[in-house]
Amino acid sequence: MVDVFSGRLLVSKDGRSVDPEEALQNKVVGLYFSAGWCSPCRDFTPVLCDFYTELLEETEPPAPFEVVFISSDHSAEEMVGYMRAMHGDWLALPFHDPYKHDLKKKYNITAIPKLVIVKQTGEVITDKGRKQIRDKGLSCFRNWLEGADIFQNFSS
Repeated sequence: MVDVFSGRLLVSKDGRSVDPEEALQNKVVGLYFSAGWCSPCRDFTPVLCDFYTELLEETEPPAPFEVVFISSDHSAEEMVGYMRAMHGDWLALPFHDPYKHDLKKKYNITAIPKLVIVKQTGEVITDKGRKQIRDKGLSCFRNWLEGADIFQNFSS
């Protein structure tokens, strides 16, 4: 993910700046294109929260997975409110970073919510992360891990 977010900072749910190189290294990354005003997003976000929590807090060692939220909210305040109210403890591209437009173009985002699962290089493992989580639950993570070329002892 170093390539994708090179030279940028991400923010945590509590507003801290986070170096993407450190936070995303050797992880499968879900780019979550979403917004608080979007009802399908508000419907899926708690599902993604549970998935994220189970992978990171209820497996030993924690799964090599991180979510980066790319907001389509109308304001920074809306984005922060949505993150605080509904999101897991994942990262986000700052609201005012114009790079979100490049990411939407690069990953062909035409509707939200969209969860694109990517390798370290930014190459797409699947652009159907939302459907896979809904259909398969935690078991889809093993497939993503295999597609990501990250070799680690992980059992779900």
